Amino acid sequence: MINFKNIFSKQDPFFIKEYKPKKYAKPEKMIDIVSAWQGLEMIIEDIQTQFGLANNKCIEFGVEFGYSTVVLSNYFKEVTGIDTFEGDIHTINKDQHYEETLQRLSPFEGISLIKSDYRDWIIQNSTHYDLAHVDIVHTYEDTFACGLWAAQHSDCSIFHDTESFPDVKKAVLDIAKKTGQQLYNYPHHYGLGILVNKRSLSKR
Repeated sequence: MINFKNIFSKQDPFFIKEYKPKKYAKPEKMIDIVSAWQGLEMIIEDIQTQFGLANNKCIEFGVEFGYSTVVLSNYFKEVTGIDTFEGDIHTINKDQHYEETLQRLSPFEGISLIKSDYRDWIIQNSTHYDLAHVDIVHTYEDTFACGLWAAQHSDCSIFHDTESFPDVKKAVLDIAKKTGQQLYNYPHHYGLGILVNKRSLSKR
């Protein structure tokens, strides 16, 4: 496993700052389903507040069963979830579950689910989002490709599994270098990388 602490010192302009929440808050709307994302719902409001994010549009790549999607719907008026709904090499469930997830999330307002590979979606979409969430297949290549688009089309982009998948953390580091965005990492609940697009935030 790569020791990122040894590679990146505090003198490095791309040193990862540890994200330290000022407030933990449980969302009002939740779904009762097992998810590796559990625990992260407590810091979404804090991320929105600390970085001054608007609450209009959010995009999520990697919905799976909808846990994080519902969490995000507490803080953004529109949440668009992109997923193949067929699992991948890193998920246990390989069955198609679009209809099941669509039904599970139907009681929650503002959520739109789109059955699509992220690669097909990003080539035809140029919308700018307040927040983008990337939690797709945890390879370097896919995280970098999807994550770079997310970072360039949002004020803030978050990446799950930075602690459990070294390839994810490496991809997020490289996106930070390419975009010049500030990178934070929350080391709990398998890790959450946070890229802040200060340039786009300053234009709001």
